[in-house]
Amino acid sequence: MVLGTAAPASPGFVEAGLKYLANSVDPVNYVASRGGGDSSEHQGNYVLQKVRIHDGRRHREAFRLDREGFALVDHASAVTDFYDDRQIAETHEPEVRALIRQATGARRVEIFDHTRRSASRRVQKAQSVREPASIVHNDYTARSAPIRLRDHFAQSPEEAERLLTGRFAIINLWRSIKGPVLTAPLALCDATTVAPEDLVSVQREAKDRIGEIQQAVYNSAHRWYYFPEMAPDEALLIKTYDSETDGRARFTIHTAFEDPSEPEGAPPRQSVETRCFVFF
Repeated sequence: MVLGTAAPASPGFVEAGLKYLANSVDPVNYVASRGGGDSSEHQGNYVLQKVRIHDGRRHREAFRLDREGFALVDHASAVTDFYDDRQIAETHEPEVRALIRQATGARRVEIFDHTRRSASRRVQKAQSVREPASIVHNDYTARSAPIRLRDHFAQSPEEAERLLTGRFAIINLWRSIKGPVLTAPLALCDATTVAPEDLVSVQREAKDRIGEIQQAVYNSAHRWYYFPEMAPDEALLIKTYDSETDGRARFTIHTAFEDPSEPEGAPPRQSVETRCFVFF
């Protein structure tokens, strides 16, 4: 009897290049795209660093927002068209608030932004959406997060100041809106492996405001994860800011990347990220 040859076991990671800052001293500026087929402008000195990106599904139950800074959850949405603003407001937003309250124990969740993205230039133009963010970054800094909160509550500044006296976080809910994610998946770095000196505050210019984000220089201690073939009934929770300074995760660097195991002819990624103020 001839025995068949077993398929080799998956190594549990892929190797890919991630776009880091080359150093922490050269001037940097980030000009966000507006959507519709343009691209963000990265003005600075960057380097494509080859890293291992581990299969997070093998460790899914271990991830914690307050430790690694991210978590994958099961979450089927009743939304049938994520390009429909009415469905976003009437269906998606209540779903997001309920999910984040359940996941974090928060007493209040305020949604302040939705960003749709596609890896297809045709879809970007047709839907007026942005391209995947392909640079290692985190959305907020210790300085810019409170400013963004004050901006959101500009009509009630007393409430903003009251909310700033307690702990608050910014959490993104990220999900596929068109089939499984096979191209430009999201890589996330375990926050426990990122040193404060790895993070660089960078001015971010957008159409309606000047803000500040974090970019990062490479550190061999960084441990990266992704969740292959994320389905529409899954969602990633990503903590991009926490006002608490007791040692829990405060920032989570992340980026889209080119997956070398991407199937030939795979449909381009389409996703939405919903940013929330989370109050405890």
